[in-house]
Amino acid sequence: MRCPFCGGEETQVKDSRPTEDNTAIRRRRICNTCGGRFTTFERVQLRELLVLKRSGRRVPFDREKLMRSVQIAVRKRPVDPEKIERMVSGIVRQLESSGENEVTAETIGNHVMEGLKAIDDVAYVRFASVYKNFREAKDFEALLDELSDPEGHLLKNN
Repeated sequence: MRCPFCGGEETQVKDSRPTEDNTAIRRRRICNTCGGRFTTFERVQLRELLVLKRSGRRVPFDREKLMRSVQIAVRKRPVDPEKIERMVSGIVRQLESSGENEVTAETIGNHVMEGLKAIDDVAYVRFASVYKNFREAKDFEALLDELSDPEGHLLKNN
């Protein structure tokens, strides 16, 4: 494993343990060259997934990119990081076990929206506004109407 600080290729594993949801192994490492300490995660990858973008391009699926986009949506929200980790792991498992080698960006976005809707309404609206490319206030109104009950109250996390 290459050291993220100095680029050295000689590192030692000091500690290994499973993550809380048992979907990865967390390893604490130390660089033999600079002494820097860092953490890595080892996950099972069932298959190589390609993402089919709206433009027609195909790019390798990147779990970290998915995690970053979700974290942006939940930034400054009272959401347990473990819930986010479980949600992202669940989406990745769904995609890998679908039997398809290619998945559309739209499919991934829909899975994320479904997951965020169950976790936090504000994060859901944030993600949807970028994912669905909102241009006007009425786009937000339509989405908020979906979240409202018949009396006009937000259903959860208001």
